[in-house]
Amino acid sequence: MNRRSAFSYLCNACGRCCHDKVITLSPYDVLRIARAAGISTSAAVRRFTIRRGSLLRFDATGACAALDGSRCGVHGGRPLACRLYPLGIQRAEIGREERFVTLEPAAGSLGVYGDDSTIDDFLESQDVEPHLAAIARYRRLIRILRDRAAELADFEKIEPREFWRRAVREALAESNYDPNPLIDAMFDPDGMIGAREDDDDAVWVHAAALEARARRITDANLLASAAAMLAVSLGYSPRDAIEN
Repeated sequence: MNRRSAFSYLCNACGRCCHDKVITLSPYDVLRIARAAGISTSAAVRRFTIRRGSLLRFDATGACAALDGSRCGVHGGRPLACRLYPLGIQRAEIGREERFVTLEPAAGSLGVYGDDSTIDDFLESQDVEPHLAAIARYRRLIRILRDRAAELADFEKIEPREFWRRAVREALAESNYDPNPLIDAMFDPDGMIGAREDDDDAVWVHAAALEARARRITDANLLASAAAMLAVSLGYSPRDAIEN
């Protein structure tokens, strides 16, 4: 489906979709969650996320860490995946229109599907565009990180595919991973550039600061795993950190 496809959805705030999910977070998602919760981005990472800020945390009962009863406690700052639900987005190459799919409804969901509007109308109602714009801004960093890593890596001592395989494994590890200040900075904009009132301004300044730091780093492994992490956090395959 594309933006012009017929689609509508009425959420009845049952909270069923806020359980037992895997929700990937972008740096912008973490920023918006922090603002909605009235805390710093570093505090938001500790309170609401796992895997260094890149996944939304769910508790032992399966409930989202932000859930308050049956309602989202950070609704104004909810992540892109939550705004899109019950749609999923299929990332397209730059310059090509993204595609959308209808996700399987959560068991017992009280949401009502329809076709009396369009996907574009739904996206507008969910304030999705700032998230897509932020993803586009951060996406250009993937190539910069990848190229910098490849420039520094000694491919006479390690086979390129093995180098990148290890980078992806390190990026996706939920425990026992090596310290990576670039990944830490990726999900803690406040800690890197200070808290800013304008979220759009924060994205541009944060992305520029990440690029500047990446160009100073001389460890190829740090850069490669950061490239893989950023690609995944923006909804792309780790392969985008290697090939695109």
